[in-house]
Parts: sequence; C-alpha cells; structure tokens
Amino acid sequence: MAPMHRGLVHAMAWSLSTGAAVTLSWWGVHTVMAGTAYDRPRALPITAQNPTTRAANPQASSTARPPAPSPSPSPSASKQPTTTPPAPPTRTGPPPESPAAPPPPESGNVKGYNVKGGRVVFDIGDSSAELVSATPAADWQMQVWKQPTWIRVTFTQDGHEVSVFCTWNGHPPMVQFDER
Repeated sequence: MAPMHRGLVHAMAWSLSTGAAVTLSWWGVHTVMAGTAYDRPRALPITAQNPTTRAANPQASSTARPPAPSPSPSPSASKQPTTTPPAPPTRTGPPPESPAAPPPPESGNVKGYNVKGGRVVFDIGDSSAELVSATPAADWQMQVWKQPTWIRVTFTQDGHEVSVFCTWNGHPPMVQFDER
C-alpha cells in the first residue's frame, strides 16, 4: 500500500503545483493587461501662455508620450465589511480633456501646412483661428506661442528655424511662413 500512497501524494503535489502555476500566470497577465487601453491618439490641447514665460515654457510635441500614472495604493484588509464598490482600474493614456475648454471657432475650415520642420493644422474662421495640431518632423524641436490675435509655431534643428504664423489682428486670419 505504501507505493500506491506515494503515487497519490506525487499526483496531488503535481496537481497543486500546476494549478498554482496556472493561477499565478493568469493573475500576472491579467494584472498587466487590465490597465491597458488603446485609444486613438489625440492632439495635445494648446493653451495660451503668459508672454513673459512663453520662451521658457514651450509646449510638448504631439508625439510625446504622457507620463506614466503613479500607482494607486493597495486596499488594506479591514475587519468591517465595506459597502462602496471597488474603484475602476486605472487607465493609461492621455489625460481627459479639460471641461473648461474654450469654445470652438465659428468656422470649420481646417487647413494643414507642411513645412520643412513639420506639420501645422489650423481651424480658420472668419475673424479668428485655432491651432488644431502641430507635429515636428523627426529630429526637430517645436515651440508654440498663442495670443488673442495670433498663433506662432516654430520648428528648430541645429540652428535652422522654420516658423508658421497665423494672424487675425483687424483682418481675416492669414497664414505666413518664415525660414531662417
């Protein structure tokens, strides 16, 4: 009876260790994939900057990745039952848009401009314009300035500078280019 008992012990140990390995693998994959959400990329919102700090604080490229979210604290075990539902899993990806966004321009005339340093897209209205997106080309840097009557996007690389201006100060919006 001893060899049969030993075989049952080995079979039970194998079953338990296989079950534990499968459970641990599933839990690991589930934990990694739970916070993964793949949304379409969105353009970064462009906000007006203070004229005294605009050169020191350029906007980030629309191709930059958002910072990773900080881990949420793990729930601690308590003796009393809780009545609140668990928090939804944290999503990675771009932050949600601000609810206090400015109203869209009165037009819907979206125009894109390709220049040596990248691409700029404006939504041009009858008396104003809005920057839709600005994307630098590979190895180029980008800065954005936005004021009530003009927008400037500048691409730079190794001392070379290409600027796209959209102005509407007392006239309909017009787009100009400057390369240095």
